[in-house]
Amino acid sequence: MPRIFAFMTSQKPIKKAVFPVAGLGTRFLPATKAIPKELLPIVDRPLIQYAVDEAREAGIEQMIFVTGRGKTAIVEHFDVAFELEATMANRGKDMEVLEATRAVPGDIITVRQQVPMGLGHAIWCARAIVGDEPFAIFLPDELMIGKKGGSGCMKQMVDAYAQTGGNLISVLEVPMEEVSSYGVIDPGVENGALTQVRGLVEKPAVADAPSNKIISGRYILQPEVMRTLESQGKGAGGEIQLTDAMARMIGDQPFHAVTFDGKRYDCGSKLGFVEATLALALEREDIGADARAMAQRLLK
Repeated sequence: MPRIFAFMTSQKPIKKAVFPVAGLGTRFLPATKAIPKELLPIVDRPLIQYAVDEAREAGIEQMIFVTGRGKTAIVEHFDVAFELEATMANRGKDMEVLEATRAVPGDIITVRQQVPMGLGHAIWCARAIVGDEPFAIFLPDELMIGKKGGSGCMKQMVDAYAQTGGNLISVLEVPMEEVSSYGVIDPGVENGALTQVRGLVEKPAVADAPSNKIISGRYILQPEVMRTLESQGKGAGGEIQLTDAMARMIGDQPFHAVTFDGKRYDCGSKLGFVEATLALALEREDIGADARAMAQRLLK
């Protein structure tokens, strides 16, 4: 039996994260004609802010945005807005609301994905910045909210990485009838929230699915994945797929899944976006009670 949970002391810490944000957001047109989908707000914070905050909680220091045409507003969101801040200061407004949007110089780095060739290609575009370090990947469409008082998804993964090293992905359990819509892991030895990954299957038929644990938009990968992507051909949809590259690494390096203790919202879909907005509004101390009363009125 493989020794998959041996404590590893030599691995480098996770200090860099890649955010592939070059997508066109066509499912949210016309809203995304001029506004990147990553800046669409869930209540009063854009999706990208939730992802960056999750990364910071996990101890990640450098955010690498893989952008495309029309995505400069994402970077500007984390810049200093001098006119806005001066106006707010003159009017005695609370400045704390902008604290999370200010990035220390060097904390935000951008690289362009000039041609949309898939998620794997987007990650490969960040190879020079990642260098020889392990790194995290965040898909901002996947809004991951930890349980109240608990840690976020990436913090849970970084804690697991301290035990396992190697490569990790976040997973969630879904009803078996839903597995055909997702990438699914072939599980090996399980130990609490940790599961050995023996294989990855993209959108299997229900009868063929090796488990009901779906890949859920957070990754910790070793830098060798960049060399794998370098030589990888196109996969499903005629694109360079990250899942294919990860599958080739299984067996060469430790590979585990972390079952996220929290809630996932698929904000790449309209219904998921509405669900996330309502769910997070209901949890807010400032508007939760009013939001609940409003929802009850609408349901009458």
